[in-house]
Amino acid sequence: MTSRERHLVELVDDTGQPIGETTVAEAHQAPGRLHRAFSVLLVAPDGRVLLQQRAPVKTRFPLRWANSCCGHPTPGQSRETAANHRLGEELGIDPIPLTEIGTYVYRAEDPTTGRVEHEYDHVLRGDLSPDVALRPDPAEVADLRWVEPTELVTELATEPQRYSPWLGGVLQQLLLAEDVPGRPSGR
Repeated sequence: MTSRERHLVELVDDTGQPIGETTVAEAHQAPGRLHRAFSVLLVAPDGRVLLQQRAPVKTRFPLRWANSCCGHPTPGQSRETAANHRLGEELGIDPIPLTEIGTYVYRAEDPTTGRVEHEYDHVLRGDLSPDVALRPDPAEVADLRWVEPTELVTELATEPQRYSPWLGGVLQQLLLAEDVPGRPSGR
């Protein structure tokens, strides 16, 4: 078991209230235990979002395209602190301002690994120029790409097997927060 799998996560009820804690590994064993997570979407000034292809060694949904970064705050840790820590680990970037734009609950079983995602997911948005040098950790990230949100909506509908099962919900939170049908404003 990797050291990340031994980290503690916060178990929550269906309203997001803490009810206990367990390890990452235990939370993702079938049938899955509802726990707090975060998903970061980094947005360029032109509105494109940064996607990462999950590394082949990931225990859940390896080689699938997902949002910029995701993870789990430890019990009592702020989501922004945890997310910025993971952004540094996964993408090699310094901390940036992040804004929570929504939450949603999802459950997904990985048919390849047998692991289960059952997460109360806090979606965080950050602004990042595509010119910022990224240093992805190959143990975390297989590839990166910037994509137009409307193009991503189409790809999710036509080729869902290429994407993590939570990406559609994360993208929907961004589109709702930006209040522009089908495309964020890009600030």
